[in-house]
Order: sequence, then structure tokens, then C-alpha cells
Amino acid sequence: MTKEEIVAGLAEILEEVAGVNPEDVTEDKSFTDDLDVDSLSMVEVVVAAEEKFGVKIPDDEVQNLKSVGDAATFVLNQQAA
Repeated sequence: MTKEEIVAGLAEILEEVAGVNPEDVTEDKSFTDDLDVDSLSMVEVVVAAEEKFGVKIPDDEVQNLKSVGDAATFVLNQQAA
């Protein structure tokens, strides 16, 4: 799976969970500052991403995932592992 495909998948998840317009989701967007995803929604995004991409995102890693790009890179690295 490419990083672009992961970003597109995250855009779908963000639309479902937080009502974010998928066209607004790019790698440089911050979940909280740019996309207005609150901490509760972020938990739902993480759970949905784990299911969609078949990866495990530990709780202590979630706080490091500030942007869509951070999350996409994390998923990409987990899939390669």
C-alpha cells in the first residue's frame, strides 16, 4: 500500500468519524489544529485505522501522530515490518 493510498483511507475515516471533508485531508494537515479532530474522535480514528490497515497503534504512539502524514508514515512502517 502506498502512502497516498493510506492518506486516502485516512480521509475516508476522518469523514466518517469527524465529518471532515476528504478534500481537506493532506499529509501536512494537523489532526487537531487543521482538521478540528478532538481527542475522543482521534480514538475512533485510531481504532478505524487499525481495522482498515491491519496494524496496531499503541496508545503511547498515538500522541506522536500529530499530522495526517505522521499517521500515514506510521501505518506504512508497520505494514513493512
